[in-house]
Formats: sequence, C-alpha cells, structure tokens
Amino acid sequence: MTHAVAIDAVVFDYGGVLTTPVRDSIAAWQAADGIDPASFTRVLKAWLSPSAPRGTPIHRLEMGTLSVAEFDALLAQELATVDGRPVDPVGLLSRLFAGMRPEPAMFALAEELRSLGVAVALLSNSWGNSYPRDRIDSLFDPVVISGEVGLRKPWAPIYELTLSRLGLPAQRVLFVDDAVPNVEGARAVGMPALRHTDPATTRAELARLIPGLRPTLE
Repeated sequence: MTHAVAIDAVVFDYGGVLTTPVRDSIAAWQAADGIDPASFTRVLKAWLSPSAPRGTPIHRLEMGTLSVAEFDALLAQELATVDGRPVDPVGLLSRLFAGMRPEPAMFALAEELRSLGVAVALLSNSWGNSYPRDRIDSLFDPVVISGEVGLRKPWAPIYELTLSRLGLPAQRVLFVDDAVPNVEGARAVGMPALRHTDPATTRAELARLIPGLRPTLE
C-alpha cells in the first residue's frame, strides 16, 4: 500500500520494473545452460536474503568492489547442472540477463509522469548489467546505480542519496521496485513505496495518487 500524500517524484528500479521480468530471463538461462534451479535458489538465499551477512559476493558485486569476472567465477563454483557438467564461468551473468528487455509500457509511464511535472528518477542495484544509458540518462534525473556510488538497496544510505539528489523530502517521493526487501527499505526511510508486479497494475496504482495520470495505457 502507498501513503495518501502528494507525490512530487517517482523513483523506479530498473531490472524487473523498467524491463521484462528478470525471472523469465533467469528461467531461460537455466534451461539453456542446464542449471539446476535449486542450486541457484540456494546461492540467492545464502548471498542475498535479509539474513545474509554483509559482504557477500552479491553485495560486493552490487557495490562495485567485485568485478563481473570474479563474480562469475564464484557463482559458477556454487552452481550445479542437471547432468553434472561443470558450469562455464565465462560470461555467466551475461547469459543470465540475456533475455531481459526494456519494457515499453513502463518507459511510457515514466515519460507521461514527467510530462505531468512529476520528477522521475532511477535507482538500481547493478549486477554488472549494461544499461541503455542514452535512453535512461535523457529521461531520468537522477540516475543512481549501486556500483557507481558504492551503496546498495535495501540499505538506507542509497535511498538517502537519491532523495538528496532529488532535493525532496522522503514522504513526497514514491519508490517502485519488484523486490519486497527494497520496497521495505524505502519505507524504512519514510518513502511511500509500491511493489511492482506488472505495468498495468503499477500504472493503475500511480493513477490513484497522481492527478492527470491515465489509469490505463491506451
């Protein structure tokens, strides 16, 4: 649920919000590489769950202190394949994200918000992803990428940095992310936040809060 307050800015996550679902790309990679899904789930739990200790390989990757090649090697060591073959570490993250594409409906939503005078910003945890920088830099301001600022969601400092760059109080900045911990992290610093599930639902929710925004994309 979001708070019933005036919204001056909307901050969007990138992967899974401004793109097609990350889970679809992961599923395609697992099928193509013969990855045992249970082994990947086990790694995510150990390295990314709220109970994971600080400084896991995912944390370091997101904060820019571990290179993609180093992470690929560490991840490959932890994964298993369905037929017992070793996992090729070279280009592992590239293959994992290969099926992820920009989501036109969400970019259209951001453009419409900006046309209504609502600031739009980007706050993303980077896994070595290549971002369409020309496109996002021309639309979003600020663009906060975890690996570029040495901070990560859902820890408070990266939200506070984004708010500082926007020059707005937390309660007037809505955060949109597909990951529950990141939504909860935004709320912990006083930002209203919405968990993204699909473009139509997110647009309808924002239309309830922002005057003039169309509830459906026609």
